[in-house]
Amino acid sequence: MTATPDTLALYVHWPFCLSKCPYCDFNSHVRDTVDEARWRAALVREIGHVAALCGPKTITSVFFGGGTPSLMPAGTVAAVLEAAARGWRFADDVEITLEANPTSVEVGRFRDFRAAGVNRVSVGVQALDNRALEFLGREHDAGQALAAIEAARATFARFSFDLIYDRPGQTVAAWRAELGRALALAGDHLSLYQLTIEKGTPFYAARRDRAFEMPDEDTSAALFETTQELCDAAGLPAYEISNHARPGAECRHNLTYWTGGDYAGVGPGAHGRLTLDGAATATEQAPSPEDWLARVEADGHGTRLSQALDPRTRIEEMVMTGLRLAAGIGRDTFLARAGIEIEDALEPRRLRRLIDGGMLQIDQNGLRTTPDGRMRLNAVLGALLG
Repeated sequence: MTATPDTLALYVHWPFCLSKCPYCDFNSHVRDTVDEARWRAALVREIGHVAALCGPKTITSVFFGGGTPSLMPAGTVAAVLEAAARGWRFADDVEITLEANPTSVEVGRFRDFRAAGVNRVSVGVQALDNRALEFLGREHDAGQALAAIEAARATFARFSFDLIYDRPGQTVAAWRAELGRALALAGDHLSLYQLTIEKGTPFYAARRDRAFEMPDEDTSAALFETTQELCDAAGLPAYEISNHARPGAECRHNLTYWTGGDYAGVGPGAHGRLTLDGAATATEQAPSPEDWLARVEADGHGTRLSQALDPRTRIEEMVMTGLRLAAGIGRDTFLARAGIEIEDALEPRRLRRLIDGGMLQIDQNGLRTTPDGRMRLNAVLGALLG
């Protein structure tokens, strides 16, 4: 799938969770009560504002993220989709994804979401081992995770689930067994994230205080290589650094991000990239749920930033996201969105050093990382962009 100037992806952020996981640095919040009617009205109103701003577009995907969107009433999901359909045209094969946690789903709720218009679900399993789930601060156990996966399979033609690996104390043998079990349960898509310790999270403080140690570099590399080996053998190769799918089953919504397409962000803290008056424009919503809600009710929208991107920032964003993809950055796409050839956009000596070092490849189709480069993506991006 390639995004075009007349297409748009829509991201809807539901910021509420039952609890905050210790590794999570997302804009998520725990609240005792949520005024569902106010939130439904505000999301609908914000979508109307963004639709008027963007003008006629075809929606190729909608993604309900969070937070825990499976805590939303199905009626709110339906109202949001109805508002989006009033503002834009939906593609015939529009992908509508909702993230779900095993603690907040059951077959009945999944059926309600499907009736509301959701046609793809992504389940935050994170581990199939109870001790690991406890360490990660998850509210569910492995049994609930398995039940949620089966409910997803029974309800939706397309489903995915997430796992976190490269955990403290994790061995290659243990991960091989856990991933093998996951692949036996998987549909056509699987997201596999290496655990990262983000500043400001409880895990950051815990590692600083030596409450646990992360795997060393050699173990992390072996875990990554094992992931690629098993997923390739199962017919789910990596199409992005952390995402695996059967050909044709890639997440269309995330591909819009990674290929530099336009997307609108609605809800607290949501970001967008829109082409407005011919300029690539970054938008950002107020992050506090209460602040965002008050802004929408007072002004009709919760946008706190709308700023045209300078050409260099646009180039760097496209390189940082595009090199996450196994297919890399297409020449035609880069030229159309950045207005410059790939080679002319990058410092020649840095580019040549990474090519000669076996980290990058470039040809008539575009620029991409090698397998070694994907394993060291952050270092490659640092060396390439400075």
